[in-house]
Order: sequence, then structure tokens, then C-alpha cells
Amino acid sequence: MNRRDLIKAFAAAVPLTVAGRVWAAPSTDARLLVVFLRGAYDAANVLVPIASDFYYSSRPTLGIARPDAGNPNAALSLGAEWGLHPALRDSILPLWAKREIAFVAFAGTSDDLTRSHFETQDTIELGQSVGGSRDYRSGFMSRLAAELARARPIAFTEQLPLIFRGKSQMPNIGLNSVGKPGVDDRQAQLIQNMYARSDLAAAVSEGFKIRDDVYRSISEEMTAANRGAVSPRGFELSARRIGRLMREQFNLGFVDVGGWDTHVNQGAASGYLADRLGELGRALAGYSEEIGPAGWRDTVVVVISEFGRTFRENGNRGTDHGHGSVYWVMGGGINGGRIAGEQVKVDQAHLFQDRDYPVLTDYRALFAGLFQRIYGLDGASLQRIFAGVHPAELGLV
Repeated sequence: MNRRDLIKAFAAAVPLTVAGRVWAAPSTDARLLVVFLRGAYDAANVLVPIASDFYYSSRPTLGIARPDAGNPNAALSLGAEWGLHPALRDSILPLWAKREIAFVAFAGTSDDLTRSHFETQDTIELGQSVGGSRDYRSGFMSRLAAELARARPIAFTEQLPLIFRGKSQMPNIGLNSVGKPGVDDRQAQLIQNMYARSDLAAAVSEGFKIRDDVYRSISEEMTAANRGAVSPRGFELSARRIGRLMREQFNLGFVDVGGWDTHVNQGAASGYLADRLGELGRALAGYSEEIGPAGWRDTVVVVISEFGRTFRENGNRGTDHGHGSVYWVMGGGINGGRIAGEQVKVDQAHLFQDRDYPVLTDYRALFAGLFQRIYGLDGASLQRIFAGVHPAELGLV
């Protein structure tokens, strides 16, 4: 299935009426995974503005060298203006070559200027205007699930994230801590019997079912590894597990990855950030492999962070809290191999407050545009997810 087939599969969903309300009916195989890089990753050293002399003068120790075939530490050319961090050579660059990843430059929150991790993470997960009163019981992925007829959501997190809080019960599971269930089948049945006549009966039963399904799936993988397969580590392991679960059971997922707050000794082509990027790239490539060719063609992965970092390096060979960032959009059926969204020249004159990348594509407009194309949602549905937001048409799907 090529990109045109993906669009047809997503758009051909026939509206379904339930209890007098029209619901969007997405393709059964359509999958969306949102990956949140908590801590604000340094976008300018991932999507490197290789044509900018200002970049190199602003980052005397952190700058990634311009593309050079003889230099393994140089940026990987994505065209005349942009390059890719060399740590992503074997993982993300092949997806770029296949046009299965696009980068949305100058993306982020247009109305949250706090530069606070917690404030801005909340802002993004809620998907609500900063200026109005905010409902902390209503995350935007929960509102999306409510608009879809056949959503099978899950958060791959230890606690239910704000993005999935809402009126309906949403399952969550922290894959890194999954082990043999502490409650055996007999005890689980006793607990379900206790709640059998309460409003929580369905949620309790579903919680045990999901726990058992996830444990069974991961146990099978561990058994296979014991037969001589190399066991992956860290997020790489989690991403492959997520790929397997989303291939078989879920179609709307969220996962967060920490460790991106690089105030000190960030490193350039090597060092702390490069190591984290290598892990992230291998994880995402592993996810695409695990979900399989058919599943990958019907999948959209969006990688986001709460904000970017200061364009100039600080006195500790790191970067501080910034504003605009770069989002990643991936999938086997997307229109990738390009830099999407409104762009400006990377120079001092175009910095926000003379320190950061500006935000030219708001995260809500980006997601609204994707939801419109993936699920065929109409204006009324989009307004229930992101009130007052006009969807951005970036031609990604």
C-alpha cells in the first residue's frame, strides 16, 4: 500500500451513527503512536541548519560539522539547508531515504511561553488554550478517542498520563516494569467479584484482561530471547514491545521518554545527547520493524517535545530551556523525505526573543490536520478535540 492507498484507507471510513451521534469510523488498521520526549530535546542539533553561519558561531563546541563524506562526525545531508545528526545514520536516515519520515521545523506551543517543563508538558497534553480555563480531566488524546468508533487506546506509561485523562477509562501499562502479575488468577477473580455490582466492574475486569494480555505477549518474547536471540535494552526493548502490541491489539498509543534536559556537557557528534539520540533512533527503527510492513504502512508516529532549547550554547557546554522545536512524523504511508511547515532563515534576526527558534506551526494545528487526514474527522469533531484551532494542511498524509 503506497501513500495514495493509505489516504484512501483512512478517508474511506464511513461515518457510523451511535445513539444519534455521528462518529468517524477509522480504518481498522490505522494506528497512531505519539512519542513525547520529556525534558525538551535540542532540536537544532538533530535537524542541523547546515547553511547557517550563525549556527556555527553560536555553538563553538556543540555545533555539528557540515556534511563531509570523509568525516563520520559530520551532519548527514538532507538537502542544501538541513542535515541530520550522525547518531541517526543507521536508524532514521534510511527512513528518510524511503520518504517514511518528515520533520516539521519551528513547531511547538504558540501560546505557552513559560519555558517550564511541567507547565508546558501539561499545556501540550491538555491541548487547550492557555488563556482560558483549563480542564485537567480532559487530555486531547482522550478527546480524540471519544470521536472514534473503533479506538483501542493504551498509554505505555507507569501512570495514566494527562493526555489520556477523560470521561472513559483508559488502560496504561509501564512496559519496563512488567513482570509476573502480583495477583494470581484466583485473587483476580475475587477482586472482580467484589466490584461486580459497582460502576467500576467493567474497568476492573478490563484492567486484569489487559494486564494478562501484555504479560503473555512479553513473556513469549523473553522465551524467544532465551533461545539465543540478543535481548534489546532500554527504550529499544520497549519500542519493539510497543510495536508488537500495537500490531496485534491497539491502534491509539502514547509513550514518553525522559532524559533530554541537557544544560551541562550536552556533547556534539558524540557525548550525552548523541547517545540518547542513538537509542531513540534505534528504538523507532525497531518499532517500524516489529509492527511489520503491513502495519507500518497504516501507522503514523509523531515525536514531540515540550519546547526546544536556546539556540546559543551556554557557559556549561549545554543548552537551556527554549521555545520552538522540531517534530517528527513517521510512517510507511506518509509523504516524507522533506522538511514540512512554515520556515524562516536561521539567523539572529529570526530568533524568538533573541534566543530561541520561533514557533511557526502550533502543535494543535499540526495534530488537527493529521486527525482530519487520517480519520476523516469533520470540523465539528476537530473543534471538540481542539477548540478554536484551524487544522494545518502540511501534506504529510
